[in-house]
Amino acid sequence: MQTLAQALAEKAVPDSLTHLINTLAATSINISQAVRRGALAGVLGSTDHENVQGETQKKLDVITNDMLKDALAAAGNVRALASEEEDEPVICSDSGDFLVCFDPLDGSSNIDINSLVGTIFSVLPAPEGDVSEQSFLQSGRKQVAAGYVLYGAATMLALTTGKGTQLFTLDTDRNEFLLTQDAVSIAADTAEFAINMSNQRFWESPMQSYIDDLLLGKAGPRAKSFNMRWIAAMVGDVHRVLCRGGIFTYPTDSKNPNKPYKLRLMYEANPMAFLVEQAGGSASTGYQTILDIEPEAIHQRVAVILGSANEVATCLQYHK
Repeated sequence: MQTLAQALAEKAVPDSLTHLINTLAATSINISQAVRRGALAGVLGSTDHENVQGETQKKLDVITNDMLKDALAAAGNVRALASEEEDEPVICSDSGDFLVCFDPLDGSSNIDINSLVGTIFSVLPAPEGDVSEQSFLQSGRKQVAAGYVLYGAATMLALTTGKGTQLFTLDTDRNEFLLTQDAVSIAADTAEFAINMSNQRFWESPMQSYIDDLLLGKAGPRAKSFNMRWIAAMVGDVHRVLCRGGIFTYPTDSKNPNKPYKLRLMYEANPMAFLVEQAGGSASTGYQTILDIEPEAIHQRVAVILGSANEVATCLQYHK
């Protein structure tokens, strides 16, 4: 099997970007070890603080955020970073080719029950001159790399540099990622969906109608039965889509009028949309292709519908 370094070399990924991806991969291995030790390392439970999202931080949220901050600052080719756990962008160096956006531990509500969590990252080109929040506000089409690391029964890395999506598995004996699936391809059709059904009464009518028709199964207009899966961690639900198809959505809802969307554009929706599109799938808000959105803020939230291309297209028909 190819190592991560060999796979990047085969795709002719530039040296500077290869160095950054290797930095992210190495840090994720350390995060994996912290997650795996759990209560033995005293990293479970919550802190007394909230992040900029108004969410109570888990201890591992803070630990993993600091691990990534330190590693990216030491990398030498990262100008600045933006994180779910940071109010403002963090300047890393006076020079460097890249900006990095990340969610250090997606699904952190799953930590204390030993369920799936992961790290999501997005790499953008750094502009010339001084760096500010405005520097990060580039559409998802500008990403030069994106991926996630899933901390599950095995630790897996999903990665794209714009030349397809690949899956790597951590070999714990060698302590490095090995290529285990090249050229991931998402089936265009599916009979599986992922959504938080507890919010059904708060969805817009198009999404309610779409899900209602799925639940009618063979007796309904779709004329086939659908299964529902929900992990409550985007990284886990998207991983399932990459592995066996499906549609994942966290749609607009009215539960909190001040926060109609759940997922963050810059470090959740954009990197996942890049991975999915590179695997032949589609990603939309219901009204706009995610990768075409011009961001207005680093913590901007959006609705997300992504996965098998034909099923996403069917869902979007309800939104017209």
